Order: sequence, then C-alpha cells, then structure tokens
Amino acid sequence: MVPTCQCCPCSFLFPNVCKFIAICFYCVAGKARKLKDLMLKSDNRVCADCGAPDPKWASANIGVFLCLKCGDVHRALGPDISKVLSVTLDDWSDSDIDSMVEVGGNSYANSIYEAFLPKDHPKPKMDSTMEYRTKYIRAKYETQDFLKPSLRISSKTSFDSTNSVKSVNSNFSSTSRKHVIEDTREFVGELNITVVRGTQLAIRDMLTSDPYVILTLGEQKVQTTVKKSDLNPVWNEVLKLSVPRNYGPIKLQVYDHDLFSADDIMGEAEIDLQPMITAAMAFGDPSRLGDMQIGRWFMTKDNALMKDSTVNVVGGKVKQEVLLKLQNVESGEMELEVEWVPLL
Repeated sequence: MVPTCQCCPCSFLFPNVCKFIAICFYCVAGKARKLKDLMLKSDNRVCADCGAPDPKWASANIGVFLCLKCGDVHRALGPDISKVLSVTLDDWSDSDIDSMVEVGGNSYANSIYEAFLPKDHPKPKMDSTMEYRTKYIRAKYETQDFLKPSLRISSKTSFDSTNSVKSVNSNFSSTSRKHVIEDTREFVGELNITVVRGTQLAIRDMLTSDPYVILTLGEQKVQTTVKKSDLNPVWNEVLKLSVPRNYGPIKLQVYDHDLFSADDIMGEAEIDLQPMITAAMAFGDPSRLGDMQIGRWFMTKDNALMKDSTVNVVGGKVKQEVLLKLQNVESGEMELEVEWVPLL
C-alpha cells in the first residue's frame, strides 16, 4: 500500500520527511511559504521588542519575530511563556506556523501586549543594554504590565504550547470568545463608520472636485453623498457595514463625481479591523467598563495611518478614531470614527 500525505490525497511524499511524517512536497513547500510571506511584511522585518532589523528568531506561541538578543531573553522566560524558534534552522510544526499566521506578526501582537504602554516607558533599542532589554520583555510578556490589570494571566500555567494572541484573548474573556467561535451565523458584528471629513483632496476638475466616499467590505458597498466643489469636505455621515466571520480590511475609495464621464479616483486606503475587533472581543461587554483605552492599531510603512489609532471604550461603546493618508494620489487625508456593535 502506497502511503499518502497526511494533509492531502497526494502520494508523492517528501523524501526527507516521509521517514517520520507522511507529508508531500507540495504541502511542505506551502507551509514554508506561509511563514516566508509573513516574514516579508515590513513590520515583521524588525524585532517586535527592540526594532533591530532582519530578525532571525520568532516566538511561535506569541506570534512575533525577534532578534538574537531579544530571542535569548524570551528563551529564558521558558517555553510555557515564549516558545522560541529559529526561522531558518529549526523545524516548524504545522501548529507553530498556523499560530504565527493567525496572529499576523509583530503589529497585531503588539496591539495587545503594548496596548497600555506608558509614553514615559520607552521600548528597548537595538543597542540597549541586556539589563534594560530583559526588564522590558519580562514586563511585557511575563508580568504583562502593559495590559489592563484585570486581564493579566496570573500564572504560567495559564499558558500552553499553542498560546497566541488569540488564545490570550480566550483567557481574557473565554465566554465572549467562545460565543464568537461557535457562532454559526454569517456575521459577528456590525460597524457604524462616521465619515467625518476630507482634507486637501486632489483636484480632478478645473480647479476643484466633487468628492464622495465608497467603503467596501466583502460584497458590501456603502457610499456618502457628493460634496460639490469642495476639496475639504465635511460629511459627518454614518455608514453601516456588517462584519462577516472571515472579515478582511475595509477598502476606502474617494471619487470625483462627473456628469458626462466616468468618475475619477481621488485616492484610496485600507482600514484594518483586526485591532479593534480583537480588543472588543477580549474585553467583552463594553457597557460594563468605564472610559478607557483597550487597544491600538499601529502606524507602519504598510498601512495608510498618519498616526497610531487607539481603540477606546467611550460611554459604554467601543470606538476608534482613524486618520488616513490617501494612497496612489498626489494629496488628501480622510478622518473617520469607527464604532463596533456586537451581535446580541
């Protein structure tokens, strides 16, 4: 009987692996590709803790890429807190790769572990002393000083070998997280997005433009009204979108309305929903919380943010202010306010 791959029906087994695990070449290559693609994101090209370039190590259960020095500190924490692997030398299990991909890397993990990082508590730099580096990393992951105190995991036994940002969230609010995971409905929540204003939008007519905004999420598309002859329009219009279980980013596009020809594009940007939804699910019912910050979407080279965007509980609702620099255009900024509405 010819053995088949444990991941697919293929019988073309990978020769260096099949002695131990029945897995074909295509599956091995595919899983390695997932990790490589994740490493190529700009925020994953630097160490999650000190910013050193070209990290060669990773914490598979936390979901971050690390330099050698920070990796040594993580290794000293023990595998029950941080499972350190070389991205080039070690053999990665399917669960380790899946955990890294599910978290998304440094930016997403830091949006949880550094959500409450004080402004007067600087992160280590690549040339920081080992003493300060160790103190910071232990505060970040072991004692979790930059998380809300009531959400800190009180003992190492709360961690397991598959711990990630997702499983940290499960420990924070197991009831609400379980409800979302087991929910078989098509949507997990709704968004009220206030398109506040545009600033210094691009000229597409003789001296001005007639702008309007389109937001797209999956198959859903919503649109503002057209503002006649206005490069600094104020909309303050609320657009509603339902969030599917397998959501991606919201695509924002600004167009110039024309009567006699196709509307001209005036720039675009993407709104990453994961920081807001991750934080909202971790904290549970916001009506029981006071006004506070619960998460953060970090500005990176890969996104259109003009500054870090914090996720806050305001008046019992989860809200986020977003300031975007429009992409693929000569000028233009957009200001929005996003509100998360969980399903009852």
